Amino acid sequence: MLEVLGLEAVSELIYREMLQHPEWGVTELVAGTGLSETEVRDALDQLAALTLLRASREAPGTLRPVNPEIGLAVLVSRQEAELARRRQEIAAGQAAVAALLADVTAAPDPAAYPDAERLVGLDAIQSRLEALAVGAKTELLSVVPGAGQRRETLEASRDLDSGLLRRGVRMRTLAQDSMRTSPHTVAYSRWMIEGGAQIRTSPVLPPRMVIVDRACAMVPLDPADTSKGAVQVAEPGVVTALVALFEHAWERAVPLDAPAADPKPEDGPTDADHELLKLMAAGVTDEAAANRLGVSLRTVRRRIADLMDRLGATSRFDAGLKAGRRGWL
Repeated sequence: MLEVLGLEAVSELIYREMLQHPEWGVTELVAGTGLSETEVRDALDQLAALTLLRASREAPGTLRPVNPEIGLAVLVSRQEAELARRRQEIAAGQAAVAALLADVTAAPDPAAYPDAERLVGLDAIQSRLEALAVGAKTELLSVVPGAGQRRETLEASRDLDSGLLRRGVRMRTLAQDSMRTSPHTVAYSRWMIEGGAQIRTSPVLPPRMVIVDRACAMVPLDPADTSKGAVQVAEPGVVTALVALFEHAWERAVPLDAPAADPKPEDGPTDADHELLKLMAAGVTDEAAANRLGVSLRTVRRRIADLMDRLGATSRFDAGLKAGRRGWL
């Protein structure tokens, strides 16, 4: 009951026994409580440290319990002093956070950054993305290709995304259809949607990008290898073109809450099939097609074989001709 004052249960028991039997020593306390001698001595040490015991003037070398009205009042006073100190620390911490946020939000708007700035290294890119997101005022558009993100990456973004949604920043994200096979990515996306975000998927997406307030954008230097770095652009003409590209892809995408496109009547091609056929017709390798569609190489080859079977084609060239005749391209 007195644990809130820092008194352990065993120590409280010993204190209560000593209040009733001030003359008891270690031997009597062991016998009266059923505790071991070690437990009793440890409890006595804690009581002494909390100034709930004091040396007896009548019997030197022994301890006597302090009147609880005095001893416990001292503990309460200590708790109050500690609480006041913690409140001061919390207030100081809040002031420090407010000052830091003021510095961040007082940073130049995205449009005030250089027209183009190259960023090298994943840490530099991540830091800049976080800074841009924190500074977002009205809108955050993003394109996230691939079959889903790592659980750790998503969880690390939760606080930032939550803050954006609470501030009323309009968030729209384009993801790839293949992300629907990643349970934790879908779960995180649904959490985002519940907070007010909009998420759509498409078989094929534009390159990865983030656009803030239609004033600043970040895109990879090499879409095929994002580890090479990114470029942040604020040139109005470039940003406007990227927004137009995003909006075009957005109109063709399907909301996450809606099912991905089903095969068309009479076993016609899905949207994903259309995209794969276009890639095949363009002479794109299976590896590149898998990368564009956000699926594995094995999946692409299985889907190509399925298309050839449905078309009754004996080769990929023959599949292209028959797909064209049927209007599948």
